[in-house]
Amino acid sequence: MRKRKEDPTCGPHEGTRSSVPVASDAYLRASALFRAVGDEQRLRLIELLGRGELCVSEIAETSGTKLSTLSQQLKVLRQERIVKQRREGKHIFYSLADEHVRELVRAALDHAGEPDHVHGTHKGKRP
Repeated sequence: MRKRKEDPTCGPHEGTRSSVPVASDAYLRASALFRAVGDEQRLRLIELLGRGELCVSEIAETSGTKLSTLSQQLKVLRQERIVKQRREGKHIFYSLADEHVRELVRAALDHAGEPDHVHGTHKGKRP
């Protein structure tokens, strides 16, 4: 491994930063997205919808969630543009808004499912 010359200052490193600036409103929207997916039940719902489009009754049956609770969860996810809906007759179908959401959730679940030794940490049990 090559040693770097000691430099007392920190600065941008070539090739390690994106050259495209992030719009300030993107930070607000991203933090709202993380708040929305930060709830375990909504996260489970997103993962379920990542498998494909489902109507509300299918979601309720598969997840074991009461319709009133499910309605509130879907409302939050719609407001943050995480899921989209379409109506077909008297049925409403939900799916993920785009592939970014599926990738984000899959990456988070993959990361969380890795053994502790991969990250060099030891987790205690949560209360």
